[in-house]
Amino acid sequence: MKRLKFTPVLLILGLAALYFFNSAQASLDLKPNRNIVPTQTAVAPMPEPVVHGTDNTSVSHRIQVALILDTRNSMDGLIGQAKSQLFTVVNELVKAQRDSTYADVEIALYEYGNDGLSVSSGYVRKVMDFTTSIDDISEKLFALSTNGGSEYCGKVITTSLDQLEWTESDSALKIIYIAGNEGFDQGPVNFREACASATANHTIINTIFCGNYNEGARTGWAEGAKLGNGEYMNIDSDRIVVMRSSPYDDQINQLNMQLNNTYIYYGKKGRSYKLKQETQDKNQGSISLANSVVRAKSKSSRMYDNRMWDLVDAFKNDSTVLSDIDKSTLPDSLKSSSDDELKLAVNKNLNQRSEIQKQINDLYKERETYLAKNVEVGEGETLGQRMVKSMKSQAKHKGFVFKEN
Repeated sequence: MKRLKFTPVLLILGLAALYFFNSAQASLDLKPNRNIVPTQTAVAPMPEPVVHGTDNTSVSHRIQVALILDTRNSMDGLIGQAKSQLFTVVNELVKAQRDSTYADVEIALYEYGNDGLSVSSGYVRKVMDFTTSIDDISEKLFALSTNGGSEYCGKVITTSLDQLEWTESDSALKIIYIAGNEGFDQGPVNFREACASATANHTIINTIFCGNYNEGARTGWAEGAKLGNGEYMNIDSDRIVVMRSSPYDDQINQLNMQLNNTYIYYGKKGRSYKLKQETQDKNQGSISLANSVVRAKSKSSRMYDNRMWDLVDAFKNDSTVLSDIDKSTLPDSLKSSSDDELKLAVNKNLNQRSEIQKQINDLYKERETYLAKNVEVGEGETLGQRMVKSMKSQAKHKGFVFKEN
């Protein structure tokens, strides 16, 4: 075999080629290749939270209301007004929309100033997280009881800001209503600092003093609202609110009972939620027939969505839900039904419900027209009326308008 001879010239040329190759490679390594996908793992964006009973409306179209009630001994009238006026407020909130999209409405509930509450909590208790379930809110309101205690407004505001899942969207409407009748400046937390925390979170604080307007202003309630970019108002909490009646009330109430018959409970908690629905009807009925009618209107709105326990609402949202149902949790009349029979029953109830709700809404409009023509001289605004008025004004500043569903 003939051996290759490495002459000095050949050696020099080889070394030079090697040098230029390495230099070029190093130069290329310093310049990022825009066509190469980075090797690090891409993080998928977090999905928007799905709120029970809604169509997962964008958080920018959300309205969150935290209702904070003083439950010391002298506040029985306040609690009574809250129970009586809940559905009046709901019926207005459900009309809110922006950019032709209806708002997602969530309500939370706190109590404070009750000796039965924990001392370490500052006599503050979160009764309910933000929810769209008006039956749950109603149940919690009717379970409230009063007891003597100390009212720490700054403490309960701060606690609600920390504990509740407020949306981070600056476009959403976030409101706190705090009602009571003692000095706003009591307790371990400076109310001015609490209000500053709220405004930093783009949360409005409305204050409701249960008593004389000037006394409330003198004891810090007006300042609290001003610092919270909200409205200061007062009510007579001892006033017994009597809902005005109309010639349409009996008919609407009868339709409400028919409406209840269209619900088909399912799941482990289905039957208990159906009973809760009926119990809250009775609670409003115990106040007056007119209260039952106002609740019937709420139950005929888009906000009254019970897909978590009612098969008709669940089917309306997802027609495939019937294939996954545990029939042993259904009412006795449907436990042994075939898939086709169950689907037929659900569709029948869905059509009946739509028709009944339409009748209720039509009659309710006539009711409102009648009441508007027969105005009675009032004794001052109630808790619900003051909340609705301020809420509408503040919602409009956020670009919301109020239209019938």
